[in-house]
Amino acid sequence: MALDVAFEAQKTQQRLLLELDFSQLTVQQKLTYEQRFTLHFPALFEQLFPLYGHCFDLHYHLKMLLQSFIDFQKKKRPAQIKDKSEFWFESNKNVGIAVYVDLLADDLNSLIEKIPYFESLGVNYVHLMPLYLSPEGNSDGGYAISDYRTVAPTLGTNKDLKNLASALHKKGIRMVLDFVFNHTSDEHRWAQAAQSGDKEYQEYYYFLGEDEAAEYNRTVREIFPQVRRGSFTHYPKLNSHVWTTFNSFQWDLNYTNPAVFVAVVDEMLHLVLNGCDVLRLDALAFVWKEKGTVCENLPKAHNLIKAFKACLDIAAPQVVFKSEAIVHPDEVNKYIGADECTLSYNPLMMALLWESLATRKTSLLYQSLERSFQIPKHTTWVNYIRCHDDIGWLWDDAISERLGINGHGHRQFLNQFYTGQFDGSFAAGVPFQENPVNGDCRVCGTLASLAGVEKAVQANDPVLLDHALMRIRLLNGINFAMPGIPLLYQGDDLGVLNNNDYLSDTTKVDDSRWVHRKKITQQDFKLAEDLSAPQGKIARLIRDMIQIRKANPIFGATQFELMSLNSEHLFAFKRTSGEHTLLVIANLSEHRVSLAKPLSDLLGQHTAVDFLTDQNIDLLGLVAIEPLDILWLTQP
Repeated sequence: MALDVAFEAQKTQQRLLLELDFSQLTVQQKLTYEQRFTLHFPALFEQLFPLYGHCFDLHYHLKMLLQSFIDFQKKKRPAQIKDKSEFWFESNKNVGIAVYVDLLADDLNSLIEKIPYFESLGVNYVHLMPLYLSPEGNSDGGYAISDYRTVAPTLGTNKDLKNLASALHKKGIRMVLDFVFNHTSDEHRWAQAAQSGDKEYQEYYYFLGEDEAAEYNRTVREIFPQVRRGSFTHYPKLNSHVWTTFNSFQWDLNYTNPAVFVAVVDEMLHLVLNGCDVLRLDALAFVWKEKGTVCENLPKAHNLIKAFKACLDIAAPQVVFKSEAIVHPDEVNKYIGADECTLSYNPLMMALLWESLATRKTSLLYQSLERSFQIPKHTTWVNYIRCHDDIGWLWDDAISERLGINGHGHRQFLNQFYTGQFDGSFAAGVPFQENPVNGDCRVCGTLASLAGVEKAVQANDPVLLDHALMRIRLLNGINFAMPGIPLLYQGDDLGVLNNNDYLSDTTKVDDSRWVHRKKITQQDFKLAEDLSAPQGKIARLIRDMIQIRKANPIFGATQFELMSLNSEHLFAFKRTSGEHTLLVIANLSEHRVSLAKPLSDLLGQHTAVDFLTDQNIDLLGLVAIEPLDILWLTQP
C-alpha cells in the first residue's frame, strides 16, 4: 500500500504544533508564524520525506528545525528595504553588481562610503562575495567557510555587516550574500570535531575507505584537476578519505544525515539576520551524492533545495534564492521555479555571447536560447558577461552537432582563442585548471582584456581599440536589454584590465581567477572619469545604458521573442508590453551586414527611435547593420 504523504504531513504538522514552544512570541507573531507554518509545512514535509523518511529520528529533527524558526522571529534584523513588491525582480529598474568587499573598498565600513558610487552608477542590487571567516592564505576566494556566523576580522564584524545592510536598504539597494552549503572549510568547528574523533560530527561529512572512494571516483568528474586528482583527500591521521569536490580544505557536507540539514538551515537563517535579501546558492548541483552516478544534479538535490526554500517561506519569506548552477543548460533550468530558486545565473548566454564574438556567428547562441531561455512565470535570469569565476563552455552538444560543430574541438578552439593562442585573436585571457588528460580548461580575464582592449593598448593600434570598445558596447547592449537582472562584475564598470600581481602571491599563484580579481584603486576611478581613455569610454557607455534601461519600462517587459534576420552574423530579439515594443539588433562581426528585409516588417511602422543614440531611424532606408553595432529600437 502506497504511503499517503499528504496525510502524514498533516498528521505530523498537528503533532508538532502541540509540541512547539511559542511562549516567547507575541500574539501577532504567533498568528503570523502559524499561518506560514500551516501554508508551507506540507511542502517542507513532502521534500524531506524522500530524503529522511527512513530515519527513525526524523520527528525530532523536524521539531528542532521548526523551533529554530520560532526563535528566529524574535531576533533583531537590520532595517529592511522599503520596496516590499513580491515580484520586485521583474522591474526594469534592477541593475546589479558583484564585489569583493576588500577589493572595491577596504572593509565593510569603508564599503558604506561606496554607496554614492552605486547610486550614481544606477545599481540597486549588490552581491557581496564571501566575507565570512575562512582559512588564511588560499580559501578559494572565501568559499571555504570556517564560520558562517563570524565576519572575517580583516573585513569587520557582524555589526558592521548589519550597518552596511541598513545603509544599502535606506538607499533602496538590495544586499546579496552567498549561501555556501555544499561544503565547509576543514577549519570549521564541525570539521575540527570530526578530525578529533567525534563520531557525531564525522557523520556531517563523508569519511570513506580507499576502495569506496575509488568506486565513487570512477563516475564523478574532476573539478580542479590541477589541484588534486579525483574528488577525495586522504587523511592518514584519520585513516580515511574525505570527500572534497573542490579543494582539499573544502569538505563536502553529508546531507544524507538530517542533522546536517537542520544545522545548515540554522546557519542560513543567521545570514538572513545580517540583512540579506537574496541568497546565492553556491555549487548547488553537487549537494547530493549517490554511488554509481556523477553526483551532480541528482533528483534528491532538488528535494533538498526545495526543502531549504520551504524553510525560507516559513521563517523569512521576503528572502529569495539565486541558483549558481554552472552545468548542462537542461540541468540549469531545473533549479528555477517558485518552489526552488526564484533567480538564476544565466551561464549559457554568457558563454555563448563570447562564443559568438570569437566565431562572428550566432547560430549556436540562437538555437541554445530557443531551447533554454524560457523559464517559469515570476522567476528571472541574472544575466552577466563576466563574474568572479572562470568561463566554461557549457552548451548542449546535441545542438552544436546539429549545426555541424564538434563540441570538444570547438571548446578547444575557444580556449585557445580567448587565451591568445589562436592566430588573429583579440583576447588576452588566461587558462584555468587545464586537465592534463583531456586538455580541457576554462578561461579567466576581465571584460576589457577578453574583448581586446589590453592587446590594442599594447599594440598602440587605434583600429583594434575601436573594435574592442565596440565589442564591450555590444556585449553590454545585449546584457542590459535581455529579460532579467543585468549583473556587472566589479571593475568591468571601470574598464579594468587583467592584473598579474597574483603571480607573486604564493597563496594565489595557482589560481588564475585572481587575474580578474584586482584591487580597485583611486587611479581606476580616475581613469574611468577620463573620456579620452578607454576606461572612461567604457564607464560612460555602461552608465548611459543603465540610465536608459531604468528610465524605460519596456525593459521590464516579460514578452520575449528571438527574431531571425537571415544572417549568421546578426542576433536580434523583441520585447513587447501592450502596444510598446523594443527591437534589439546586434552585429557580432567586424563587417557591415545587409538586411534581408526592412525592419519595418518587425516593428509594424516605418520609423523608430534608437535609444542608444537618441536618433530617429528610417526603417525603410536602413539596409544594413554596421560592424559590431547594436540598436535598441522602439516607437518614436
